Amino acid sequence: QLQLVESGGGLVQPGGSLRLSCAASGFTLDDYAIGWFRQAPGKEREGVSCISDTGGSTNYADSVKGRFTISRDNAKNTVYLQMNSLKPEDTATYYCAAALDDGSLWYEEYEYDYWGQGTQVTVFS
Repeated sequence: QLQLVESGGGLVQPGGSLRLSCAASGFTLDDYAIGWFRQAPGKEREGVSCISDTGGSTNYADSVKGRFTISRDNAKNTVYLQMNSLKPEDTATYYCAAALDDGSLWYEEYEYDYWGQGTQVTVFS
């Protein structure tokens, strides 16, 4: 069964950090770009970050640039999202998704083939 599983979410105070993981099973991520998305209650899902299949190219939404870092370890078939300086507006369910890498710097939701079930991140005072 092909699936992505996120982990690492939780409760954190403003200014704190969390590291999310996205692990693949049933397939290897070597040929896939990985994106992180998030969806807050009552809002549309939005793209947060994207990393190319080799990890050589990364991209970020303006809202997280300078605070979040995406990385990957293909040997572990896992992608990470390091989130620092968290703000209450970062509260959301975070999803990872995989798209066959075609050299793009960013992928729209419809371009992703596989999605995880999500992990909740709550930033509270």
